[in-house]
Amino acid sequence: MASGVLPDAQPAFLAESAPNNPQVMSDPLPQALILTAIVISFGVVAFLLTLLRKTHEVTGENDIDKLK
Repeated sequence: MASGVLPDAQPAFLAESAPNNPQVMSDPLPQALILTAIVISFGVVAFLLTLLRKTHEVTGENDIDKLK
């Protein structure tokens, strides 16, 4: 996460009156990638919990070894 921040970094968006110097702007890409990873991980966990619950409703078992 620290790779996207410069010591004197300004926000990635600038007002029209601000100087447009990309050398001093922070990089929003690492933050966007981390946020995307969090959202995808949350979706996968929600899907697996739903799958586990539905499997328990259909089979009545929680033990994976007994599902064979």
